[in-house]
Amino acid sequence: MRRYDSQDARRRVLAACARLFLEKGYTKTRMVDILREADVSSSSFQNIFGAKDGVLTAFVEIMFSGQFDAARQLAADAPTPAHVYAVETALQLALTELNENLRDVYLEAYTCPDTLALIHRRTAGELQAAFGAYLPEATAADFLEMEVGTAGMMRAYMARRCTADFPLERKIRRFLTMSLRVFRVPEDERARIIAHVATLDVCALARRVMNALFESLSMQFEL
Repeated sequence: MRRYDSQDARRRVLAACARLFLEKGYTKTRMVDILREADVSSSSFQNIFGAKDGVLTAFVEIMFSGQFDAARQLAADAPTPAHVYAVETALQLALTELNENLRDVYLEAYTCPDTLALIHRRTAGELQAAFGAYLPEATAADFLEMEVGTAGMMRAYMARRCTADFPLERKIRRFLTMSLRVFRVPEDERARIIAHVATLDVCALARRVMNALFESLSMQFEL
């Protein structure tokens, strides 16, 4: 096993985790797998990330940035920020139906306290930008509290696999109906937003997002 400086060791661990998490999922990836793939010592790993959930937080920050950048490009023609939110949300739900390993990573991200806190902080600001006009009296703290609730709903919906009785289209419509009510989007506009999402081939768009995400990770980590 070679010795690497901390930056190189960090990059090697993240590259190893990108490969392993996408091939096996987070749950089935063992620490010994990460150390072997990255060719770093256990002490080096612990000095940089502390534990397995530490590398999850770093990996999810990279993955979510790539995912939402790709999703925003696809939603660029959406007429309002609330429409963009709806499209991004639909795509995230669709991604978990296309790839079980991604579902596993997402579920862990929405469970691990440090990673979940990162998601709450990043998403709360986006929610305020998208829905501040409907809630002019709401503060940043209010949107953070609302994000805690909607993130809990998101995790529950991602965890529930689609079935013939609960297909993806119904899952997306149900989630958007509830979340848009939380942000006090008027009923007529809620209907327009949900109807707009229903016209999209969400699975095809999600595949484009997934491919863009994989390509971004491959370029960054030379997978």
